[in-house]
Amino acid sequence: MTQDHAELYDTAVARRYFAKFDRISGHLGRVAGELEAEGMLTRTEARVLGRYLTAVAATFRALSFKYLMTGRSDSALRLTFDRHESGFPVAQELMMMAVDAAQVDKHLSGSASVDELKDRMIRRIVGDLALPTDLQFALSQRLYYEALAQGGLFLARNDPDAQWIEDRNGRRRYLVHWAVYDTQVNLPVIYLMDLEDSGKRPLPSDDSRWPQAQHHLMAQSTAGLKLLTIAQGFDTDFSTLHPKRLRRIHLGPMYSHSFTLQSGPISDVLSTARAPEGQDWALVWTVEDLRADRVEQVKEGWFSTVERQIFALDPFAGKGAETGTTRMERMVLLPEQPFQALAELNPPGFRDVRKFVVGAGGRIIATR
Repeated sequence: MTQDHAELYDTAVARRYFAKFDRISGHLGRVAGELEAEGMLTRTEARVLGRYLTAVAATFRALSFKYLMTGRSDSALRLTFDRHESGFPVAQELMMMAVDAAQVDKHLSGSASVDELKDRMIRRIVGDLALPTDLQFALSQRLYYEALAQGGLFLARNDPDAQWIEDRNGRRRYLVHWAVYDTQVNLPVIYLMDLEDSGKRPLPSDDSRWPQAQHHLMAQSTAGLKLLTIAQGFDTDFSTLHPKRLRRIHLGPMYSHSFTLQSGPISDVLSTARAPEGQDWALVWTVEDLRADRVEQVKEGWFSTVERQIFALDPFAGKGAETGTTRMERMVLLPEQPFQALAELNPPGFRDVRKFVVGAGGRIIATR
């Protein structure tokens, strides 16, 4: 563990942590719906993004079962999270989850059912007048492995999938999407690539190109690489695959006055808001967007040419060359009370950030 990481030792604190993320996760799909309504996402893109958001919620739900007994005994499991950079669990937690998922059948077959464990607990309480702490722990682990068995989780690696969009001008168009839990920033990161395929066989059924493309994209999926580097490398390595647009969505950081250590404007906003438990948070999204501007024919070998994409970079103040994007947009999702504090303080760093405010009944209000 580094100084940026912390463990959740107390039962009540751990449950508040997971309750906070459960509440936040419930709003994320509605934000994706707002982006679709505004035309920032197509219906297909919103549906794909929604599946990843649902998977993130399922992962947190599974972890909440695993750590349900935190603080109840000295040997109880403790979640490690990044309290400074992200507010999310450290990547090692998801790596361990993948290991557990690979052995889920063995764990489920070797443990009592939920109903049987509950029956034993009642008999222990009524008959022995004793707290069934050991059985409670066994039940929490049983629920954890059942959640893993159900699937639909956001794992450390979520390999590329290709969604066919249309055939145009003799080429197939796909939305290729994948996601990782980035180990550098401890955040879920989602990639969306608009791709044209000029190959003879459809990409997802091409045993020669598709496995290589999947491996290439996963190997390049780190926060330290610019989108321009990823797109140009893919364009160069696959002569029949033409990336027209590449987006990277960083889901987080999550800031909370109760759990994270933050500095700068967001710290002032949360401390000024003095929001009640459950309303004391802000979740940031960052969307990086890179678009192909034109196509050039480049010589390859002695007698042939290949198509190369020329990507448009942000022309303002040289930011495109620095970030490797055509455009970058930051968004923040937060409850009403922190938003009121943000509006009153009006810090310079947040003036260009898109705000999504959680109103009464969970209604999402989009504002600037």
